[in-house]
Amino acid sequence: MNALGYWLADARRGQETLFMKRFAPTHWTVNFPRPMMASVVTTAPDALRVDAVFYGSGDLAGLIWEAEDRWSHALLAYDTDRDFRDCVLRFRWRSGGLRRLDQTHGPTLTIEGRDAAGHARAWYVRLWNYASGGPEDAVVTLDFSAIRSGFLPSEGEEVWAGDVDRMFLSLAAPTYDAGSTPFAAGVEGWCELSDMRCDGAGSVLRVGDVVLPEHGLSMATGYDDCFNQTPERIVASIHALGYRGDINHYVGMSHYFRLEPLGGGLYISLAGGVLNAPCAAWHADFARQAKAFGLGMIWSLSYELFDAHCWNDWKQRAEDGTPALTGWSPPSTLLSPAHDGAMSYLRMVAGAFVSIGLAAGIPISFQVGEPWWWVVPADGRICLYDDAARAAFGGALVSIPDVRGALSGGQKALLDRAGEVLAASTAALCAWVKGVAPGAVTHLLAYLPTVLDPLAPEAKRANMPLGWASPAFDVLQLEDYDWVTQGRERLTARGVELAVERLGYPVEAQHYLSGFVLRGEDVAQWREIAAAADAAVRRGTAATFIWALPQVARDGFTCFRLSGEKDVQAFDDVSFPLAIGREASVAPAFSTQVVESVSGHERRSSDWADARLSFDAGPGVRSEADMAALIAFFRARRGAARGFRFTDPYDDRSCGMGEAPGPLDQRLGLGDGVRTAFPLQRFYGAGEEAQVRRITRPVAGTIRVAVNGAEMVGGWSHAGLGMIAFDAAPAEGAVLTAGFRFDVPVRFAEDRLDINRATFAAGEAPSVPLVEIRE
Repeated sequence: MNALGYWLADARRGQETLFMKRFAPTHWTVNFPRPMMASVVTTAPDALRVDAVFYGSGDLAGLIWEAEDRWSHALLAYDTDRDFRDCVLRFRWRSGGLRRLDQTHGPTLTIEGRDAAGHARAWYVRLWNYASGGPEDAVVTLDFSAIRSGFLPSEGEEVWAGDVDRMFLSLAAPTYDAGSTPFAAGVEGWCELSDMRCDGAGSVLRVGDVVLPEHGLSMATGYDDCFNQTPERIVASIHALGYRGDINHYVGMSHYFRLEPLGGGLYISLAGGVLNAPCAAWHADFARQAKAFGLGMIWSLSYELFDAHCWNDWKQRAEDGTPALTGWSPPSTLLSPAHDGAMSYLRMVAGAFVSIGLAAGIPISFQVGEPWWWVVPADGRICLYDDAARAAFGGALVSIPDVRGALSGGQKALLDRAGEVLAASTAALCAWVKGVAPGAVTHLLAYLPTVLDPLAPEAKRANMPLGWASPAFDVLQLEDYDWVTQGRERLTARGVELAVERLGYPVEAQHYLSGFVLRGEDVAQWREIAAAADAAVRRGTAATFIWALPQVARDGFTCFRLSGEKDVQAFDDVSFPLAIGREASVAPAFSTQVVESVSGHERRSSDWADARLSFDAGPGVRSEADMAALIAFFRARRGAARGFRFTDPYDDRSCGMGEAPGPLDQRLGLGDGVRTAFPLQRFYGAGEEAQVRRITRPVAGTIRVAVNGAEMVGGWSHAGLGMIAFDAAPAEGAVLTAGFRFDVPVRFAEDRLDINRATFAAGEAPSVPLVEIRE
């Protein structure tokens, strides 16, 4: 199987391009303040539509065109051109439920940039001044070389459009007054720009036209991250970047619902329907676009909701009554699986999204995304004490101040009961989906670091209940992005193993969602994400997803499959077959640059931090049987192509030769409360001048580890290549040490092995040179 590769593209460097018209409908975006909602979709190659819902008299949405493409992947972005003067934009404007073109605060074009002197400026252009027709159906013509700001052209000033950052059209409800008066109910409005044309010398932009080969991965994304863009732009990007199969689409937790006012706040409502109009319009187009590009969809719905709009009795609560709140800002909350109203609402939402998929004619796949009883990360409190949960648990209800560590029989029984309630809620949700779409394929997404937290081994009773065991769902989906981005691949492997052991889904009924990079400054995490995705593909997972598209675009993550075997990196984890004893020769070598001046003084610089070893294993060949074994081993390694283990007869352990390794022999490092993986090292010398040797091939069963001088018999493992992985991060300042035996990774120094039977019989040992390889 070919390996997965990637690079982070920050710009196009010779890749394919084509040309697009400036102001193409696909590349407009929307923006707005909470709690209102808006979306933009393409309705034709030359048309777009915006839907909006307003909840107060000051709500204002913007339909935006940016001179710099900040949303596309670098290989798909359009070129930045801030000079708008050599183009004319024409479109037909139609609207309903919005402030009209002829009114004050009607649709206004705001142009942000700099004037001819380079000073930052914003100009406000009333569209009605450039419209022909009625206030809700007109043709608008904007010549950027000759437009003026102001309510009336005679009152304003000429706009200098030679250095524009962005422009946006403002959209407001009919009773907009820039105030803060709440509406009695949401006010819906829409506008459509059709017959869009851009003419003139500046009307064309170069745009990336990269189409990557299929690489075997699929894409996961979420509405809360990409609601501001057109579905056509989103789906086209996914396809162009080589992702195929289903789009795992999280419908989000903060933008799909309708709201109703109560007591000065806004709360989730079913008045007028389930989904708000902008969300329904966006997802209907998203499903159509997915079908047009040959991609499927998995509709993902979680138990998470934006806290500010969630009914208080729906929320999971800790024992002291505080609601379950996530770490997002502003926070989201978790719905109680025991609350009939909350679960009924989720079923209605699921049915609404599934119905959109049915209308688009795509096969229905549905995911229950990360359903769990929330555990407060700071102190281990589990949030299963809301009123509905208390009633459901009845006599099983006991106090669990901290779900981590050892628990009593009664506490375990409560967690088991909580798991039963959770499993019943997910079963009811999937049954509802199958009632709407009888052929639906159901998925469960479990987040391994929470449900299989090594610090809370009993939490799985509540958060990975046996009621989820196969065949409760058609597909088990697993993700563990915290472990992935922290480089804790051992926990990933163990977590998958435990989940399968507990729930029984075969690998062909599993999906894996690899990690995501939350912050742009952490782009190095893509290395671990790609490795985790590749490992999932190699273990036979039915589908593997990269999460998520906005981060892929932001960082330019570009994925591909490497054809052919990477022989130069191959290593066979086998030992040299001959026992050579102390007869072999060893030669440690450094690389030092020495510059000698005419006065005889020297300047020396060391190129290598560690010595590189060379061996001659020829003296280990003592018989014709040894010679035959050597030749067979040489051929199996393909000469110098493949590495192997070799035991250095003079230096093969963390302590002195002839001694047994102990857990205090060598330094691993100092704990910081975060880091969990530490490499094995062998120190030569003392203090700051000690030379450090990285150990990558420890001998199995010989490693001993200590923390603050006390040996650990568990809680750690060898994750490979000499990396010691702790189940929990050692405390800050903890002194970590280890003892071990080790081999040297080597290869044959040459692709030729010269052995002469006559000279061997005369007592001359053959030369078998080996050279250390860096890992």
